[in-house]
Amino acid sequence: MRLLIAIILLVAPFYLKAQQLECKANLSIPEMERNAHAKMFANGFINRSLASNNFDVKYYRGEWQVDPAVRYIKGKLTMYFTVLSNGNAITLDLVTGFLTVDSVKRNNQLLTFTHIDSALNINFSPSLTVGTLDSVSVYYQGSPSSTGFGSFIDDTHAGTPVIWTLSEPYGSADWWPCKSQLGDKADSIDIYIIHPSAYKAASNGILQSEIVNGSQTTTHWKHRYPIASYLVAFAVTNYVVFNNSVMLGSVYLPMQTYCYPESLSSFQTNTFKVLEAMVLFHDKFGEYPFIQEKYGHVQFGWGGGMEHQTATFLISPGESLMAHELGHQWFGDKVTTGSWEDIWLNEGFATYAAQLHMETKYPATAISNRQSVLNNITSLPNGSVKVNDTNNVNRIFSSRLSYNKGSYLVNMIQFILGDNLFFQTIQTYLNDPAVKYGFARTSDLKRVLETETSINFTDFFNQWYTGEGYPSYHVEWAPVGGTHVYFKISQTTSHSSVPFFKMPVPVRFNNSTQDTTYIVYNDSNNQLFSFPINFNPTAAQFDPTLRIISRNNTVVQVDPSTLPISQINLTGNVQNETALLQWNTNAEFNSQEFIIERSADGINFSSKGTMPAAGNSTAPRQYNFNDSNVPAGDYYYRIKQTHTNGSVLYSNVIVLTIEASKTLKAYPTLTTGELFVFAPGKIFLYNAVGQLISTLINGRNDIGYLPSGRYIIKSPGLKPVSIIKH
Repeated sequence: MRLLIAIILLVAPFYLKAQQLECKANLSIPEMERNAHAKMFANGFINRSLASNNFDVKYYRGEWQVDPAVRYIKGKLTMYFTVLSNGNAITLDLVTGFLTVDSVKRNNQLLTFTHIDSALNINFSPSLTVGTLDSVSVYYQGSPSSTGFGSFIDDTHAGTPVIWTLSEPYGSADWWPCKSQLGDKADSIDIYIIHPSAYKAASNGILQSEIVNGSQTTTHWKHRYPIASYLVAFAVTNYVVFNNSVMLGSVYLPMQTYCYPESLSSFQTNTFKVLEAMVLFHDKFGEYPFIQEKYGHVQFGWGGGMEHQTATFLISPGESLMAHELGHQWFGDKVTTGSWEDIWLNEGFATYAAQLHMETKYPATAISNRQSVLNNITSLPNGSVKVNDTNNVNRIFSSRLSYNKGSYLVNMIQFILGDNLFFQTIQTYLNDPAVKYGFARTSDLKRVLETETSINFTDFFNQWYTGEGYPSYHVEWAPVGGTHVYFKISQTTSHSSVPFFKMPVPVRFNNSTQDTTYIVYNDSNNQLFSFPINFNPTAAQFDPTLRIISRNNTVVQVDPSTLPISQINLTGNVQNETALLQWNTNAEFNSQEFIIERSADGINFSSKGTMPAAGNSTAPRQYNFNDSNVPAGDYYYRIKQTHTNGSVLYSNVIVLTIEASKTLKAYPTLTTGELFVFAPGKIFLYNAVGQLISTLINGRNDIGYLPSGRYIIKSPGLKPVSIIKH
């Protein structure tokens, strides 16, 4: 949606180093946008669509006569639709008090209608029959309501009149009769704009013709992709037009720019930057959604940008602004939020897309940019990404929550999955039949994530989407014996809605010449971890590359005696339907009990029993536990050791297969490098697209050298195992 220059400064402050913003004076634009929306909402347009749901829009043909020097529109809107239920009427949205409906026709026959309280009710005789394709034409005219930076604007630039439309979220009905709601897209549109011949008209899709008839020109645009009503737009003034193209795979995509004559040099100089972003997004997010047509820029006078489908409207060619609006072509246009409650599916993803482009092009500034965004997100202790008041314009278009925190949810999903699996999964989401060229809710994204990765994202969305606030982490660490590093992670949260954030978290250890990072799954407070290390660390950093929303983190090196320095080594085997578990401790300090935990996915563990611990012991000890009557399948086991001071220590995770036939075993399935595999025959490692990477040996393997992503382990005759490498 409309991205503002001030928001860009939060998303990409380093952009200022690359080039100067052309509208530095627009630091109050967020307030201008909210005020503009507020005026529209005050006029009753928020959640005010009165269009009936007894028909499905298939096609719109808009024929609009305008003059940029005169605030007036005379139009004919023809709609083809499929009848969803028998009846004798349908209702469209069209504002009353400003626009007058002259007549309504069906097959050139006049129909009766009423136009009251912004609802255009059209009566049909004979009645509509379910399943049939029908059409109606509405003839209307008037001076659309003035709502500040609203839906239908007449203005000037350098003394020349200009007119443009901008309809998000509920402004379509300000100036044309339509179904102005989320949930129904027209399959295609044709737009005919009749305007003075001194001007040019820009709109969605591909330019078909410009036919001059004396002092008037009829400009015809055709768009043959599904489109939401708020993404339909046009603009008319003395535009200068120039063309570029970009190679996407085997396709040359046209790039068409309509700009003011006084801005020609600026647009010509900077347009190549959006083409760079186009190549990146086409690679990462999948094929440009409207590849059979074009992408375009149309200059207008509103202080920011608006992602009109195939024809982004923007005030100036700022690099981050252009990347943000381009990202919307995938996130917002191809797949559109199904509710303003889920506006982050548009705005969070588009903000992430701009960040992706800027970090790819300017990697040296990535960390400082992320820190600026995190400072904004955590500047208050509360606030959810889920919009809890869709009647509050400030809440819907919150730069802190919908844009920045929403973008960081995308960042954290990428961190959890690794780059390769993340982009594969996002492409699957964008092409999922339930949402492709349609509408999506957060539940749709969650469904695709879980289906494609086999990871349960319930906790993630409960914490970060529905929940409020952020965690603050405290890490205590100590090197021991020159061979291991021990550390304890504790956290507090800023808001009571989330008592604890369960997340994989990175901790880096280093000295002057070496460093290593461990990613651990932090699912309880005061959690202890132990790892072998081949150098003596002198410093530690929590989340060194800022992949997690957090604030006020502390890292402290402590005396080893203050940590319960012990190790738990878990092994096991299977006998019939029983998992035989055995673990050893090298020492125990203030230990309370052992909790035996089992999981079907390696993420969500539950207790299967407990055993008392030794309390304090410097001698090695051995423990045994049998988990009986376990259904057939692959299971993850670990031991959780609790201590009298409230801290916990986890064992290694093992995988046991309970079934009659032999199977391939591999664990952990979420790894930073260490991988254990077992099979009776040869073992092979493949990448996600089926290319053979290497052979593996029974037992321990090191795959730390491989790129992050999803991999498949195979052995002849056995069921493959999927793993994720961070």
